[in-house]
Amino acid sequence: MLYMAQHKKGDIYIERRQEGDYAVKRKGANRASAVEPTQAKAIAKAQEMFPDVKPNVSRVKYTKKGKPDKWRKK
Repeated sequence: MLYMAQHKKGDIYIERRQEGDYAVKRKGANRASAVEPTQAKAIAKAQEMFPDVKPNVSRVKYTKKGKPDKWRKK
């Protein structure tokens, strides 16, 4: 599979885009590896593309554990 390049844990990010959908991005990348309509689908896509890596997921709402612009591991 094309996506099977070596990636360290924490090198994959799920970010909300201005368009309202979610991008799967590699650390330092200018372009998304994938774009999905929901955060859950973006997480699933990241896990499919990079099965050995836990993606960093951008928070999109306020919670007891964090707020937007903070990262969580999925």
